[in-house]
Amino acid sequence: MFKEARRNNQKLIFGLIHLKPMPGTPFYQDGDYETSIEKAVKDAKALENGGASGCLIQTVDKVYPTGDESDYVRATCLAVIANEVKKQVGADFKIGVQLMWNCITPSIAAAKAVNADYTRCTALVGQTSSPFGGVVNGDPLKVLEYRRKIGAEKVELLAEIAGYHFHGGYDREALLGRVSSAVMVRADAVEIMSKDEELNNRMEQDIRAAYPDLPIILGGGTDVQSAASRLKNADGALVGRCFEGNNWGGGIDEAIVAAYMKEVWSISG
Repeated sequence: MFKEARRNNQKLIFGLIHLKPMPGTPFYQDGDYETSIEKAVKDAKALENGGASGCLIQTVDKVYPTGDESDYVRATCLAVIANEVKKQVGADFKIGVQLMWNCITPSIAAAKAVNADYTRCTALVGQTSSPFGGVVNGDPLKVLEYRRKIGAEKVELLAEIAGYHFHGGYDREALLGRVSSAVMVRADAVEIMSKDEELNNRMEQDIRAAYPDLPIILGGGTDVQSAASRLKNADGALVGRCFEGNNWGGGIDEAIVAAYMKEVWSISG
């Protein structure tokens, strides 16, 4: 998916579908699970109707483990929600799933269960801090062995290397070192993001110069006004708050999606 889009000069735009807290987590309230199903389906249809490439269905449990682990019920509920979405969208609409914070193998399991297209990896490689205490460590051997064990090698891996969740700062050599590690462990694309557009574009250019064929996805920071300029050298973006009308966690607005995609199409042909 990611590499094919790069070859075809296609920009992949994924809307973030933010769920309610999952059962078994501290902030869960009765009815949240059912609300999450309804919200996910409605948001996915708004994305599809607005012209987006797909979605990333993401748990929002407010507090998270730092390790690659999850209670069974979280992974099971995410799979059910993704399956309900899959039944309501067309075959070309791409679906990703992510159990936060860095629960990569449980996310792969959920993706395998519903034949989803990808998962986003907070730390597939490297090490970063967590706002919930502790350090998040990449464990690519565990991820790759598990993905092979369950026959989920078609689930693509989007590796975050500098952004909202992987806090690496900007150091060109360190950035390219993480890219090199991600490529080595078979990441299908890398994710970057800086709120500073100039720095964001510089990171894109550094990676593109060193890895011309590697798909680069922006992990946020774009809106209708900046989509064309920020995406000029990137292959796609994850879009959250913008599609939600700047109401983070709210419903996705189809009209905003359509306006954003109009800007994207203006640079991708």
